[in-house]
Amino acid sequence: MANPQAKFLEGNLLRHVTVMSMTASIGLMAVFMVDLVDMVFISMLGKEELAAAVGYAGAILFFTTSFSIGMAITAGALVARALGQGDRQMAGRRAATSLLYGFVFACVFAAIVWMNLPFLAGLMGASGPTLDMAVQYLQIIIPSLPILLIGMVGGAILRAHGDARRSMMATVIGGVVNAVLDPVLIFVLDLELVGAALASVAARCTIAYLSLMPVIKVHKALSKPTPAQFSLDLAAIVAIAAPAILTQLATPIGQAVVVRNMAQFGEEAVAGMAIVGRLTPVAFGVIFALSGAVGPIIGQNFGAGQQDRVQRAFREGVLFAGVWVVFASVILFLLREPIAQLFNAEGMALTLVFLFCGPLSMLFFFNGLLFVSNAAFNNLGHPFYSTLINWGRNTLGTLPLVWAGAALFGAPGVLIGQALGGVIFGLIALRLGQRVMARGSEPKPAPFARQGRLMSVLHLRR
Repeated sequence: MANPQAKFLEGNLLRHVTVMSMTASIGLMAVFMVDLVDMVFISMLGKEELAAAVGYAGAILFFTTSFSIGMAITAGALVARALGQGDRQMAGRRAATSLLYGFVFACVFAAIVWMNLPFLAGLMGASGPTLDMAVQYLQIIIPSLPILLIGMVGGAILRAHGDARRSMMATVIGGVVNAVLDPVLIFVLDLELVGAALASVAARCTIAYLSLMPVIKVHKALSKPTPAQFSLDLAAIVAIAAPAILTQLATPIGQAVVVRNMAQFGEEAVAGMAIVGRLTPVAFGVIFALSGAVGPIIGQNFGAGQQDRVQRAFREGVLFAGVWVVFASVILFLLREPIAQLFNAEGMALTLVFLFCGPLSMLFFFNGLLFVSNAAFNNLGHPFYSTLINWGRNTLGTLPLVWAGAALFGAPGVLIGQALGGVIFGLIALRLGQRVMARGSEPKPAPFARQGRLMSVLHLRR
């Protein structure tokens, strides 16, 4: 009898990939649209230093959000695999322990970042009044990181159960809350950056509540672990979370390098880069969602031993990425002038927006290869492959190319160098992903996995 909780074990895989990616991306794009709306309203104030402050702050927020994404990947992989095996009790237990451990880890991480905000913003290249504005903005948002984590992990648990719609609606409603509060707080109450930050915190609280409630009330997807199980699950969580978080942190590190190099060309260039940074996830939110969307499909079929469907899900994910990038790039090109006018982009900022909305956006397909491959690595027992690929892409694939691009072409060269790094490592990830697909078996236990098995034996002996 089919497991009703493992809905991806049968049916058309391209349809599963499309539905999961589109619903997950709508939710993601709602979150990213919040940032875009913030940037639009801040740009309307006509103060270049405010737009630059948001640009610097955005790189640090990307860094902290990546921590939550890593924990969400962990919860999704563990829950989907347990459901594929037909073990609902284990799925509920690991959903609960992922939430609890993630919340504690996020509190510690947020505290460390909050205490070092002036240093981190300065490291990005911010200085003077712009530095003060960026720090003020971040001091309000960073403490809400544990709340964001609850929302993202809750959404991952819903997607692992195949409930992409409720996961999507949580973030969509959160985005609506932000969009409504932004003009009130920024303009009516004249709070400017502080108002934008408060609106973002309210949106995070909304997302967390609306993600967690269906997990508890609709799917009853949380099982209370015993103290022994709580301790035992730590090894399983860390085995995926450590490389997954390291993987996710690589991207903001690479982005920080880009921001730092762009800062040498002035606040106009940083403002232009900030606009591109807000446009990218809105235009390519579907691609960003691929990892979380394809992951449960691969995880359930891997848990059920259906290797042929695992391989086909990987291929359908790559195909879907290609189709979407072409579609989104054409739209960006046709709307490049209205987009520039919306943000009052001038000078170098206008040049960077037109560069992104032209040929550069087409190269985002190679980032899609990275996301699909990461989903395969994380759900097939090779999470450190994701770590190696992402860190390679954001160090060797960013530093030298961005430096060379800046030297040869100035500010536009920074974006060109970053994009070329994505091409190189996207192709590497694709090749490695194909090898993992062909192998189709668990790797030799990693250190954390061996620790988990040892703990299992000790508990059994007791």
